[in-house]
Amino acid sequence: MSRLSALLTFVLATPLSAAEPFRYPEGRHGQAELKYINGLPVIRLQGKPEEIGVQMAMLTARPAQKLLNYPKDVLKHLGLQATWPALVATGKGMLANFPADYRRELEAGIKAAELDRELFIAANTMFDIKKLFACSSLIVEPEKSATGGLLFGRNLDFPTLGYLHEYSMVIVCHPEGKRAFASVGFPGVIGVLSGINDAGLALAVHEVYHSNDDSVRFDPQGTPYALCFRRILEECTTVEEAEKLLKSMRRTTRLNLAVADRKRGAVFEFTPKQVVVRSAADGYCACTNHFRSKELSTWLDCGRFRRLDQARDEGKLAVADLGRKLHQVHQGQGTLQTMVFEPVALKLHLAIGEPPTTALPLKTLDLKPLLEMN
Repeated sequence: MSRLSALLTFVLATPLSAAEPFRYPEGRHGQAELKYINGLPVIRLQGKPEEIGVQMAMLTARPAQKLLNYPKDVLKHLGLQATWPALVATGKGMLANFPADYRRELEAGIKAAELDRELFIAANTMFDIKKLFACSSLIVEPEKSATGGLLFGRNLDFPTLGYLHEYSMVIVCHPEGKRAFASVGFPGVIGVLSGINDAGLALAVHEVYHSNDDSVRFDPQGTPYALCFRRILEECTTVEEAEKLLKSMRRTTRLNLAVADRKRGAVFEFTPKQVVVRSAADGYCACTNHFRSKELSTWLDCGRFRRLDQARDEGKLAVADLGRKLHQVHQGQGTLQTMVFEPVALKLHLAIGEPPTTALPLKTLDLKPLLEMN
């Protein structure tokens, strides 16, 4: 068993919650609204940064207050609770690296929620500092898709501690003067881990633990990666534009970013030092938690990657086929979100709830009317 596999077995093996699952209360605040669509919690935010921060806080922060304890709880789960003061101090130091709009949004949300400021800061900086994700993606380009349009499937794998999975939601954001986007995320996290914008540009993050370049593991002067990915959705329309913007940013750590527009998919393998683009091969592009480019790779024997890459032997794939492939690589109780993006149709097929979510039906959300709303 590899060191990464052993780590994942430990951090993802968490107990199930016996209590009734959490449900967001539906409601409105100003121009924002939280409601369930096809059984999925969807919050629509819009306006200036301060308005978006207040809207999210007022509609989710108090109902989901338990979620703010997650950073502390996961450190305790890993036996690292003594590192909390240092983690918070590092996070506070990174606030200066936030784009100004995001810093204003965060501060407005903290003030409106009247909750612990340190917890909000940790929620938006912790995972640049301490890696825990173990995700999988498969992009199928149009010529290999049974629908005729590109498909982008993705599992988010993360230790739930028995409750994190209950707080997944779809966040549709219309920031003033920027592109609208939808992300699958959590209250209090202003960045993007998985998302798509109104141009059909979609992305998903995968943490990477090892690189063969001499880059640092963590650059505290960089911009938190989830904020970098939100900027990409707010400003870009194509894979090429996303690559250019990512290269211009100061990056904190080592990551794979699976990205696709309406025509093609790729993986940006990057460290604080460099960005390497791995394009799709024969219409397929798989991604897990290892670099695969000759410039950065240290480990190529990933079982999840092999199973996903076998899609090239299975003919054209439909949405249900991507769901089946993602089920083959689920991480048990650690797989808390499963999704398939359709960039041309602007549709999201999403399973959230009791892990592994690959065993749940994918519910379809038509994002086009939500992304076009004023």
